[in-house]
Amino acid sequence: MKNRSALAILFVIVFIDLLGFGMVIPVMPLYAKTLGASEKSIGWLLTGYSAMQFVFAPIWGRLSDRVGRRPVLLVSIFMTAAAFLIYGLAGSFVVLLVSRLFAGAATANIAIARAFVADVTPPEGRAKGMGIIGAAFGLGFVLGPALGSALSHVSPSAPGLAAAGLAFLNGIAAWFILPEPEQRTVRAEASRNRFTAFFQEMRRPGIRRVILVYFLTVLAFSAMEATYALLAKKRHGIDQEHVGYLFAYIGVIVVVVQGGLIGRLTRRFGEKRLLVVGVALQAVGLAAIPFAGQVAGLVVATAPLAIGSGLAQPSLSSLLSRFARADEQGGTLGIGESAAAFGRIIGPEAGTWTFGTWSQAAPYVGGAGLMALAALVSATVRTAGADAASTPAAAQEA
Repeated sequence: MKNRSALAILFVIVFIDLLGFGMVIPVMPLYAKTLGASEKSIGWLLTGYSAMQFVFAPIWGRLSDRVGRRPVLLVSIFMTAAAFLIYGLAGSFVVLLVSRLFAGAATANIAIARAFVADVTPPEGRAKGMGIIGAAFGLGFVLGPALGSALSHVSPSAPGLAAAGLAFLNGIAAWFILPEPEQRTVRAEASRNRFTAFFQEMRRPGIRRVILVYFLTVLAFSAMEATYALLAKKRHGIDQEHVGYLFAYIGVIVVVVQGGLIGRLTRRFGEKRLLVVGVALQAVGLAAIPFAGQVAGLVVATAPLAIGSGLAQPSLSSLLSRFARADEQGGTLGIGESAAAFGRIIGPEAGTWTFGTWSQAAPYVGGAGLMALAALVSATVRTAGADAASTPAAAQEA
């Protein structure tokens, strides 16, 4: 019961965190333009954010291994509130960029949330726990853009100020109700040397392959995200408002899969099979999207992409957690988040460049190829030793 309560609390914390993020993302380009930014420079807001996540996700994760999940998570939440406040009060594009860099460093805390799940769930229930985090993600992205768009009619800065208030209240609530996981294992001597621990973890084949799949899938998916609205407009005449409905449609499917189905599916089929199927479904969806003839065809082609994402993400996190040492959960999951952030740095630029330079189908066909490669790598992941590797003693023997 304690574990369920902790997961419920964590769900709310992550949901509010991502709700604020979703509120500012859709209106951020327009806000940047009011501050004098050029269209070319707006991309730095997203690239810089992901770059800071790339750097700080393993740092946050390993710090939480050493000093505890709760204090590090609380610090990162209040940092997020400060970043949104700077965003809302920005008087220039430079200040706005600084706010996004600071936010990227702060919201690398997702690694901590996933490590928290690993602490309070047994290996066989870990994918379900990771799915709860994913569902909070999806729900935040479904509701956040709609709320942010409504607030933007008040002023361009209103979504940022509202997100700052939500994050601050989130931190206050977490201060009083978020417990420290009782099961967290600490190995102080390893935690003090982040780089040594990093290379020790990456020498393990299971972790290397899961990290590679993390990178490939996010690279392909983020290229799609950056060009989906452009494709919908050029091929199907769908305006910005209705494209938002399509993204909400994707989010709803992800929430249903991760929040309601992933636990039962994992118990029946296991994380590895779900990962392979999920990545393969994303490959099918990406390959089909640019060739959909009607709007209804686009909706149908998008469905396997969303279902596959809902299956693959919690399976990836669960497998990575099960390969990690019990006392290196935060750091190892942080490496996964860092790989994902690296994919988000490259993916949007690669997607928009190939879309404009080669063809509208290029990001999708290329992304389908990357997903197919990721599915092949996923099929080679050996899970037999994953449970044993999650104990400190077994990891020392590995």
